[in-house]
This record gives sequence, structure tokens and C-alpha cells, in this order.
Amino acid sequence: MRLNIVKLSVACFLALAPFAPGQETPPTTSADAGKQVVEEGIPVTSQLVISRCGSCHAKDEKGNLRRISWERATPEGWEEAIKRMVRQQGVRLTPDEAKSILKYLATDHGLAPDEAKPVMYYAERRMVDETNIPNEKVKGACTNCHEMARPLSWRRTEEDWKLLVNLHVALYATAEESFRRGLRTGGGPDWAPDRSDKVRPVDEALAYLGKTAPLHTPEWAAWRARMHAPKLTGRWIVSAYLPGRGKFYGEMEVESSNGADDEFTTRVKLTSAKDGSTLSRTGHGVVYAGYSWRGRSKGTPAANATPDDLGSEMREVLWVSPDQSTAEGRWFWGQYQEFGFDVKMRRASADPTLIGVDRASLKTGSQANRVRLIAGSLPEQLVPADLDFGSGVTVKRIVSHTPTEILAEVDVAAGAVPGKRDISFRRSVLESAIAVYDRVDYIKVTPDSALARLGSQKHPKGYQQFEAIGYQRGVDGQANAAGDIDLGPVDAKWSVEEFYSVDSDDDKEFVGSLSSSGFFTPSSDGPNPQRKFSRNNYGDIWVVATAKDEKDKEGKPLTAKSYLVVTVPVYMQWDQPEVGQ
Repeated sequence: MRLNIVKLSVACFLALAPFAPGQETPPTTSADAGKQVVEEGIPVTSQLVISRCGSCHAKDEKGNLRRISWERATPEGWEEAIKRMVRQQGVRLTPDEAKSILKYLATDHGLAPDEAKPVMYYAERRMVDETNIPNEKVKGACTNCHEMARPLSWRRTEEDWKLLVNLHVALYATAEESFRRGLRTGGGPDWAPDRSDKVRPVDEALAYLGKTAPLHTPEWAAWRARMHAPKLTGRWIVSAYLPGRGKFYGEMEVESSNGADDEFTTRVKLTSAKDGSTLSRTGHGVVYAGYSWRGRSKGTPAANATPDDLGSEMREVLWVSPDQSTAEGRWFWGQYQEFGFDVKMRRASADPTLIGVDRASLKTGSQANRVRLIAGSLPEQLVPADLDFGSGVTVKRIVSHTPTEILAEVDVAAGAVPGKRDISFRRSVLESAIAVYDRVDYIKVTPDSALARLGSQKHPKGYQQFEAIGYQRGVDGQANAAGDIDLGPVDAKWSVEEFYSVDSDDDKEFVGSLSSSGFFTPSSDGPNPQRKFSRNNYGDIWVVATAKDEKDKEGKPLTAKSYLVVTVPVYMQWDQPEVGQ
């Protein structure tokens, strides 16, 4: 207890310090002749925030609360800050008060849509290779502990970024070492005192964040003027994709909830384009800052529910377009958020609207291909000329149609130009909806590298779904190039191979099992007496896809691999991600 009190005292002292240790000048900007000016804050107008936070965050004559008025963040960022104040500073809040404070901060001190969209993957719990890290120093200072999207989900003044550094040093034992030396991924110093540049990684990170994520931006100024209450009630057209299950289409009914203009209830019904099965769910969502949808929904779990059961409770993270006509994001679930729909939504219209297509590609020279189009508000009468797949693809006849579906028969000319095609029905267009190709040059397994976790009844497992995707090389003739044509999933046989990292490797016998559909189930955790030295069931393997129908120039089936690491569970779960990551 004494140690915690000392740590918190040091943290508070450093967070309130005028500038970081080692800095020669205070973190303020000079307007002219060395005159120091403090950047304007954003006044706090919520009486609840003032009453609950003002005792520590002093209020000035302009209505600014210390720290709070010089920060902006996503809903997730403010939620973590509120939790930290409750746990570490003893702030007492009722659930309703915490909810109201979060709404206010995430809206009046939030991000503009254009600021939030590049880092939506962080809130959506996607595993991505980040491309927003400017150099190795910034990487070493920040991303050994968390994604770069984490700081980029905030906007701060230069002074506040430096105060955040102080807080890191006070709370996290490894922060000072990372900030001074910038440990690379895998270890080793990126900076040393005898180097010529002498610029610490933390200083480079601060310079980058101060420039890239400042408090005041044109985007935020424009959005503050433009922001209004979300008007999302009504019918929405939904298209979704779930790895291993394929495409889903349907509708969502959105209604106001609790008399609030930013809370909604939802009812959604989706149909699988693959097998016609249906999925019904109900949920509740809150919209922050006029565009950030955060919600939960649930369906009816199967009697013998599996971890990837579509009736599971899901979290919903959506980015609503500023004109509130479309939305996109992810619905996800699982102990490690490993399962998830990629979702796109648009407002329903009285005009005919194409929503999706049941297949990803058409081969040149093929005849009588049946293509099912999902749509809304289709007219009673339609003819082949209403549909257009571009040059070289001819709609021979409409086999059948309903107000929400068209089954068309199309021929593809032998000389049709390969590439992604738009599909149009009168004035409604599905952009890059289907690919025309003349051969499958190679396949790839997605994800190309993955992580699964062992587990037990006490520690849930982390699963992984793999898919085999076909590609045709682009005009440069090189595989894995930017112009290659994605042809969608291909039927494949699934197997595992040993990834030989040590002598007498035997990981594939113990790490888990791979289903015929590419779904990996890890083994149980704990010492295994059947393994050498009674090791746990961790290990690394290749996941191999062998195409059933596609062959190379020598007549051999196309194959591809993904590298899978199977590791131990996260034995301790933290409610505060800033501690757990």
C-alpha cells in the first residue's frame, strides 16, 4: 500500500510538473521576442464534469479545466481516463454519471470524423500491420508496448504530450529505458550516448506527435461547427463479410432509445449469400460526437454453441459518415476479439439499390453463369438491359427476381479484359463488385501470419479462422504486386506442417487442430506429460492451403502457407488497457 501511495504521489507530481525532466526550456511556444504563450484550451461546459473533476483539475477564468481542456480523444480514450481516475485517484461516480461524463467528453472534447477514421482499426480490435509509424525511433519509444494508433487516438498540446511522458515514466518501469534507447522489436538499443545525433527516441516521438496530433486542427474546428445530433432512425441496408462464412446481406431497423437523441435500439436480420441461412439480432448503441457508433447486440445462441457461434453477444464499432447516409466498421466477439464481421451500411431508399453479389469472380470464356444480386426496392418489371457488368460480360436473361433479389444468367467473352468490374442496375452502382479473370496465378492464405492461444475452462482459448484467396497477376506479371486481381476465396484442403525452429521439433502434434474449413482450435494449456520436458502445448507451425481445383503451369495444385504461433493464454486480464498492454 505504501509503495502504491508513493508511486501515485510521484505520478501526480510529474504529471503536474511544468516540463519534463532534462528539458532545458518549458514546453510552451514563443509568439515573439521570447514571450511565452500557453495554447488556448477548450472550455468545459458540463456542470457534472466540473463538479466531479474540478477538485483536482483546477478551473481557470476562461472555463478551462487543467489537463482536460488541453486534450481530445476517442470514446475509448476517455473511458480509460475515467477508469484511471476512479481506480487511482478515488473519484466516485455512479454508472449514470460516468456515462454522462463519457458522452460529454467524447463529443465536446472528441475527434473529428476525418481524425478518427485512420485509427478506427484500434477501436475495431483489428490485427493490422501499422503503416503510420514514421521511423525506428518513434517505433522504439511507443510501439514496444502498444499500437501507434493508441497515441494517435488522442489530440494534445505540446505541453500535454510531455506531461504524458512524465506519467509513463512514473507508472511504468520500462518507459524510461524505451524513451532513452528506443528498444527495437526483438531487443537491442536504437540510441546510445555515444551516437552522433544524440536525439532521444522520446524527443523524436514528441516532435512527431506534437505535429501530427495537435489539440487544435482545421478538421476539429470545422466539425465543431458542423456537428449535430445523429438522426439515424429508420431502415438501413447492411452488407457484411465474415471470414470462413462469406457474405451476408440484410436490413437493420434503428429506433430512438431512452428518449435520448444519441441512443438507439436495433433489430437486424441478415441472410448468408453462401447457404441462405438467416441471422437475427437485437442491440443497443450510443453515438458520440455525431458519428462514433458504439454498441452491443445479441442473437440466439445455438443449443451447442461453439466459440464462433453467430448468436454470440457482439460489440459494434461503426464510423458513421458526416452526412449520416452510410456507416462502416466491425461487429466482433471472442475472448480476444478474434471473430468479427466487416460491416457496411447505407440508408434504405425508395429507389432500386444494389447491395451485394453472391460471388467474387467470373472466368473469361464461361457461359450461363448464374449470378445472384441482393438489392432493395426492386421494381416489378425488369429486363436484362437494366443490368450492366461492363464490356465483355453479357446479361443473357433474368432467371427470377423479387423486390430484394435478382438471379441473372451471364456470359463472359473469351477476350473480356481482366479486372474488377462495377455492377449497375439503372442508377444504382456496386463499385468493384466482381472480378473478371482468365486464370488463377497463385493463392494466398489470410491472415498470412496469425496468433492463437491455448486455453482451458479457466482461461479461454484464442481461435483463428483462415481463408485461401485466389489471385491473378496484374499487368506487370509479378506476383504479390499492387495491381494483382483479388478473385475471392477458393476451395482448398487444409493441413499443417512443422515450422522447424529447433531440433526434433514436434509442435504440430500438440498445438491444436485445423478443420476442413480452415478453422484452428488450439489445445489446452498446462504442462503436457506427453511432450519432452512436459512442456506446455505452445509452438509454431505452417498452416497450408492446397487448392482443390486450381493448378499451376505444371499441373500441380496451387498451395500457400500462413505462419501460426500458438502461445499461452493471457493469464491475467486487466480492465485498464494502459496497464495490460
